[in-house]
Amino acid sequence: MAREFREAAEKATSLGLNPAEEAFYDSLANNLSAQELMGDEVLMAMARELAQRLRNNISIDWQHKDNVRARLRTMIKALLKRYKYPPDQEAAAIDLVLQQTEVISEEWARQELADKSQATVAAHLQNRVVC
Repeated sequence: MAREFREAAEKATSLGLNPAEEAFYDSLANNLSAQELMGDEVLMAMARELAQRLRNNISIDWQHKDNVRARLRTMIKALLKRYKYPPDQEAAAIDLVLQQTEVISEEWARQELADKSQATVAAHLQNRVVC
């Protein structure tokens, strides 16, 4: 088990994906026909685009709002179609990406809060030094 974990970590490092992109890559690569037909490069590009687009389109409590979930589902489906993702497991991939987004969005929210807090403290300290 430790070996599998180490191999997965090495693969993520070699692919150059951040944790969110890696999660989406794993969701998309979960389909064997997608791996065979599309290859790592295309799946990585899809994962990067998904991470960027989802991060830009989620809102507070999005997972509890049906209209937002529907919009995200449509966006994911359109991206899969644009990249010609195999349709045999498309619905499962969409569901898995949404599940990953629920987990990842919590981390994105924590990171955004930490960034804002850090900026506020830095601005406050700068104002103290100036005064």
